[in-house]
Amino acid sequence: MNEHEQYMNAAIGMAKKAFNKDEVPVGAVIVSRGKIIARACNARETKRDPLAHAELIAIKKAAKKIGGWRLTGCTLYVTLEPCPMCAGAVINARIGEVVFGAYDPKAGAFGSLYDLCEGRLNHTPRVTGGILADKCAQLLIEYFRQKRNID
Repeated sequence: MNEHEQYMNAAIGMAKKAFNKDEVPVGAVIVSRGKIIARACNARETKRDPLAHAELIAIKKAAKKIGGWRLTGCTLYVTLEPCPMCAGAVINARIGEVVFGAYDPKAGAFGSLYDLCEGRLNHTPRVTGGILADKCAQLLIEYFRQKRNID
């Protein structure tokens, strides 16, 4: 198992926590210098907060942990390609690298629907998609299958 897969598995663990809380199963971890410094899962339903995406919660936790808003040198691992809101937060937090699992053709902002890395923004993270994509997507498929009572 390579490094990306190791940390993606940690993000999948967080996605499973979201699943068990009846949240859309998206999980995120932020790594700095080979160590996980923040973990989060979606909490929009639990917190009744449209901003409670796994990525945003993880970014807040990581910033608190390091004592600053610049997450330069950090890597965000997330089970689903970030949406425009989360991609914007990644850019503004100066996260150095984003590694995601499943592509999101309906809302993905790092290549699928939009690509915020193509703009002339003040920061451009390195982006790698498709890491353990099937495993990440399967959680989402199963969650929505149960929600829609599809057999």
